[in-house]
Amino acid sequence: MASLGSLRAITLLFILAFTAATIGTGIITYNATSRTIRQLVDARIAAAADAIAGEGATLATPELLRRMTVLEDDRDTGDLGITLGDPQRRHLGGNITLVRRLPSGFSTVTLSDHIKGLAHGRAYVRSLGGGRTLTVVAETEPIEGYAAARVRIYAAGFGAILLIVFAGTILFARVVAGRIAATRATAEAIIAGDMARRVPIRGDRGVFDAQAATFNLMLDRIDDLMRTMTHVSSDIAHDLRTPLARLHSQLGTLARAAETPALRAGIEQALAQSDELLAMFAAVLRIAEVEGGARRAGFATIDIAALAHEIAAMMAPVGDETGHVVVCAPAPPLAIRGDRQLLTQLLINLIENGLRHTPPGSRITLLVERRPGHAVIVVSDDGPGIPGAERARALRRFGRLDLSRGARDEAGGTGHGLGLALVEAIARLHDGTVRLEDAGPGLRVEVDLPVRLPA
Repeated sequence: MASLGSLRAITLLFILAFTAATIGTGIITYNATSRTIRQLVDARIAAAADAIAGEGATLATPELLRRMTVLEDDRDTGDLGITLGDPQRRHLGGNITLVRRLPSGFSTVTLSDHIKGLAHGRAYVRSLGGGRTLTVVAETEPIEGYAAARVRIYAAGFGAILLIVFAGTILFARVVAGRIAATRATAEAIIAGDMARRVPIRGDRGVFDAQAATFNLMLDRIDDLMRTMTHVSSDIAHDLRTPLARLHSQLGTLARAAETPALRAGIEQALAQSDELLAMFAAVLRIAEVEGGARRAGFATIDIAALAHEIAAMMAPVGDETGHVVVCAPAPPLAIRGDRQLLTQLLINLIENGLRHTPPGSRITLLVERRPGHAVIVVSDDGPGIPGAERARALRRFGRLDLSRGARDEAGGTGHGLGLALVEAIARLHDGTVRLEDAGPGLRVEVDLPVRLPA
């Protein structure tokens, strides 16, 4: 059930409260009107009874009948029903007869009383002494079906109010939900890497436009800060790569000119370290490029199963050189939308990660599985694996692992914890996720990519 803070719950609660209030008001109004009519009729028939014989008066029967005739002939009281009865309930005079004895005072009469010309009314019975009773009856419904007509009028009037309020509330809820959905869609696009996305502004100068404008200004500021950070890291990588390249070249020259084997070995070791630094800066720049999201514009339809088979065939000879076995399980064609070059990089990094961190003779298996709405790339090996507590760190940049716990020495293809970080960045660019699991033994890496129809 939706919480009270949700728009749907508030709208539903308002509609229910307004409906209950409107129906209650209609019922109260109907009852108050009926009660007022009843009180007015009671006052009228009591006044007519007083005109015939006041409270406590003792008049002869002929005088009572004369006064009754006067009222019956009068235009203002001619619609009243009047009857005079004796102690034996015999009819002494009047324009109506009763089929049952009515109680003293005021009471309600209906069609069941069989009073001619009366469907629903009020009766007033007064004792006149000597066992005689005077009964005066008047209609509470001026026309037949008046009560039903009044109910229909109330239902139509209050029903129209409810209909208007329902329509207005639903329209209001849809407008608010639409503006919230636009903001949510923008946030989702930002999360997916589209930093250029902004909340649409309709130009009505309302509170939603003001909120959208403020939200967009915040996004502009965040985008500027991220671009600044990206440029700084890229500039640092570019600036450091140039002197490192010069150093690498000079070390190569010195290694060739070294006079002693020990000096040559030391220079070659420094040369290998400079190679690692150059590879690390290249990986940092590559991750920054992927996280920028610009590569989305070049997405195309790719058969990920065929690409996986192609990369496994390409990496098999590399595995032979290191004593590993690289195999790709057969899979039917499975089309996704993505960047072929980046997905190739992802597959190569995953296979290289297995080759680097498993002993010779190990088996690296590549598999593409179809799941509802998703394509899952699975790369597993039978090496030492990564402990569960270390897997989140392995996906971070420069995610070095604790070797004392039997984990792999590095979590990346460059030797500095950037290989899996690049895999995670590529998967995120494709709206996918990366999971590290236990292969029992070994490591199982699952890359979950959504299957999209061709654009």
